[in-house]
Amino acid sequence: MARQPRLDIAGEVFHVINRSNARWQIFKKPKDYRLVLDSLVETLEKFPLEIFGFCIMPNHWHFVVRAQKNGDIGKFFGKFTQKVTQRWHNAHHTVGSGHLFQGRFKSFLVQQDSYFLQLMKYVEANALRAKLVKRAQDWQWGSLYLRYKNSKLEKNLLTPWPVSIPRDYLRQVNLLISAPTLVDIRRSVNRSRPLGEDNWVQNKVMRYDLDYTIRERGRPKNYE
Repeated sequence: MARQPRLDIAGEVFHVINRSNARWQIFKKPKDYRLVLDSLVETLEKFPLEIFGFCIMPNHWHFVVRAQKNGDIGKFFGKFTQKVTQRWHNAHHTVGSGHLFQGRFKSFLVQQDSYFLQLMKYVEANALRAKLVKRAQDWQWGSLYLRYKNSKLEKNLLTPWPVSIPRDYLRQVNLLISAPTLVDIRRSVNRSRPLGEDNWVQNKVMRYDLDYTIRERGRPKNYE
């Protein structure tokens, strides 16, 4: 089993993802997604975390986050996942039926510049790529929708970005992501590899003992 980057790194931006067991569709109805958002709000009140963006999909979720204290990311997503699982089982009358997710979430370091913007567009356009909506901002269960259509929940959940949001960001996020960008992000997800320019990646690999993330392996799977 591949090792994971340290999750107690304060001040670093992470792409966090978790998937359902066997990629089973666990979120089907609006009430399923609402229980996730309710869990998110409650967890954030007890375990503060900077959340820049997220997207809740039918069988997985993406987050872009940063912790101010060592260990906060692990504490937050541990409790958040627990809350979602408990509420889902209660809502579906399947209490005691087991885990919803594959296991502990995965996380990947992200450079806080243009790579951050690339990742945000990737995350916030996830439902668009999956053809669940015709416009990225119409997916109610993600941060893009909140910024444009639910300012109250946005204030409760989201943190201002560490970079400026482009004026034409909404147009950009609805464009197809370039093939090279998709390759970079999917390689990061498949390998737990830091996402950034080569020199920055090498620095993080050496600093956090992540050499295994840049070794060549077999052909990776493609994930959304």
